[in-house]
Amino acid sequence: MTVVEPGDMIEILAVKGIPDVKPGDDIAKLIFDACQKNNIKVDEGDIFVIASKIVAKAEGRLVKLSDITPSIFSIRASKIVKKDPREIEAILSASRRIIRMRRGIFLAETEFGVVAANAGIDKSNVGKEDFVLLLPKDPDRSARKIKKKLEKLFNKRLAVIISDTYGRTWREGQVDMAIGASGINVFRDYRGDKDMYNRTLKVTNIAQADEIASAAELVMGKKKGVPVAIVKHYVYDNKDVPAKKLNRKDSKDLYR
Repeated sequence: MTVVEPGDMIEILAVKGIPDVKPGDDIAKLIFDACQKNNIKVDEGDIFVIASKIVAKAEGRLVKLSDITPSIFSIRASKIVKKDPREIEAILSASRRIIRMRRGIFLAETEFGVVAANAGIDKSNVGKEDFVLLLPKDPDRSARKIKKKLEKLFNKRLAVIISDTYGRTWREGQVDMAIGASGINVFRDYRGDKDMYNRTLKVTNIAQADEIASAAELVMGKKKGVPVAIVKHYVYDNKDVPAKKLNRKDSKDLYR
């Protein structure tokens, strides 16, 4: 097995100046304009990490709570978990199934297979009090669409990762992960290769798209208004392996 090894240095640039995104906005064009304005040189193979929130906003995934009529289940569940029944209804609409319901949190499997608190539905950085924001319906498809447009605008081969913030089992705090990807293999697979002591690696399959998303968050932050970062000089296999491949199958999951 041939493994593409990363280089000794990467550079992560914040793309500033992207305006508040509205439904129907062209994310790729907003990124291109911001790069031009800030004199950011985009090179062959650069990786654009894009916060899921702006993708979801552009795709019209804002939901007004007052427009939601909660079901009987949502009304009953709200009394148990102490959550607005309209929010619960929004969570159900964005979920394949509910894994757990505890301590005011619904652990849900999203439409595209990620298991997340409240199906990833969020109120932060939404800008409207009575609204919640759902995740993009198909983040891999969104990533492909944005990548295709960015490559046309910059006339370069590029990669796109759509990131979102999640907690982790047995660990406090949150990190950013890849929920959508295009133009990059989301894994760096060492299985079958030899380690430095000539032992065969059997299970090491690095989720490099998650690592890149998490690294990019260091310059994006949650309060800076910087929803896009560019990762430069990272060597990767550009085989198009989507982020949905990162979702663990039930047959390998010890907890579902």
